[in-house]
Amino acid sequence: MRSWRARLLVLVAIMSIVAAACGGDEGGDETGATGGATSATGGTGGAAECNQDLSVGVAFDVGGLGDKSFNDAANAGLQQAIADGLVCEENVQVNEANATGSDRDQNVQALADAGFNLIVGVGFAFSPGINTIAPDYADTNFMIVDGYATCGTICGLTNDADAIPNVADYTFKEQEGSFLVGAAAALKCGCDTIGFLGGQTGPLIEKFQAGYEAGAAAVTPDITVLVEYIGDDVAAFNDPVKGEALSRAMYDDGAEIVYHASGASGAGLFNAAVSAGKLAIGVDSDQYLTVDPEYQPYVLTSMIKHVEVSVFYAIYDHLTGNFTAGPSTYDLAVGGVGYSTSGGFIDDITDQIDAAAAQIISGEIVVPTDPTTIP
Repeated sequence: MRSWRARLLVLVAIMSIVAAACGGDEGGDETGATGGATSATGGTGGAAECNQDLSVGVAFDVGGLGDKSFNDAANAGLQQAIADGLVCEENVQVNEANATGSDRDQNVQALADAGFNLIVGVGFAFSPGINTIAPDYADTNFMIVDGYATCGTICGLTNDADAIPNVADYTFKEQEGSFLVGAAAALKCGCDTIGFLGGQTGPLIEKFQAGYEAGAAAVTPDITVLVEYIGDDVAAFNDPVKGEALSRAMYDDGAEIVYHASGASGAGLFNAAVSAGKLAIGVDSDQYLTVDPEYQPYVLTSMIKHVEVSVFYAIYDHLTGNFTAGPSTYDLAVGGVGYSTSGGFIDDITDQIDAAAAQIISGEIVVPTDPTTIP
């Protein structure tokens, strides 16, 4: 565990160099050999020397490249692996899902049939499909960001973990990072109402909600958190129009700050924040760096989820023969989640946020994952 923690912290420092890539690469313009495939790089070019013995396929979920959030964060990890020569640019292919994600499994199947050594599914919705096909591709390793494929039949899937020793689920304690930005919201606004915008309903995004509510309540026990979810399927992560409408409604109902966990739909939140003249909190990437300059004064902070770290290390571990099947969890202690300070808007309260972070790491604060358990 100590070496795992050390290498994550080192990579988090390295990845700060490429963080801006999440804002600059719109992606999706070039068509590759496989239907729906696009260029994997954002103009960085291949490394001077690279490993020709590894091939990597990456399947993105709805929102795709250019979402300036979850998918772009994953792509930053891929770009770092290419830049470091872990894999050659010409040996990488990415497939982007359509607007509804209905071709998600087809995209993974195409990568597996093409013989890629490692396939990364960016999003929990890849879990059932990969769980089903993995036994047929024993020479291919699969990694799923936010995955639950190895949960097996207890989670209603086809295969138990022992039948898919080539599948790894990389998950995060999003509730811990969300606690910190919830505390930041309450500390900064001194108000009685804030808001939360979720993408798809379900346990994953509820972790963001629960942490945010708990963090705000730790500062202001009687604070009201308005909550809206965009929908009940993955298309909810790619609906900025509805995201804007729901955010406007929360601002109109008195929310001074709204935090989103809604992928590309979060663009709607930032539009609403500017219109209302109020503050927003980003997610996954440092969204102060990804929004247009005129939006930056309205981005208080972001909950950073180092998806790029998980993608980079899936590639690194496969290359070094250390790929480990089953679940791996990235928490606050290993730098898997955190918060941003870009713009300097929370510089005056970072000591209090960091104190809360230390209490979470020590176990003094246990952050809930279910919003229904918060008083």
